[in-house]
Amino acid sequence: MALMSQLFGDEIYDPFLSVLNKCPVLNTPTDWKETPDAHVFISDLPGLKKEEVHVEVDDEKVLKIHGERKEEKDDKNDKWHRVERCRGKFRRSFALPENAKTDGVKASMENGVLVVTVPKQQVKKPEKKMIQIEG
Repeated sequence: MALMSQLFGDEIYDPFLSVLNKCPVLNTPTDWKETPDAHVFISDLPGLKKEEVHVEVDDEKVLKIHGERKEEKDDKNDKWHRVERCRGKFRRSFALPENAKTDGVKASMENGVLVVTVPKQQVKKPEKKMIQIEG
């Protein structure tokens, strides 16, 4: 256990958690709530600017949130003691329900929190058509 403590610090070591799950930017934790008027997605993207994040909806009603936290330029004389903040690309995709109105999607970002609002539309319920049985 002393070796584990040296390798991982004072954190509890869980062999089933991957680096991806420990990295909030790469994992992009996202909440999805449905209100009477819209589907609202809230993603935590700490330290990212809105120019580093991309939001799109494709023809198949899939909402995609992606971007990248790039490596910071380093001075060759700097000596790092610990590097815990994650860098790299991230991508999340959400299949939108039938009632999503994809041409009215809005996104905003403040303090590293992205909010994507997808308005809802009325979905026409299929009509029942009675078929006469012949014979």
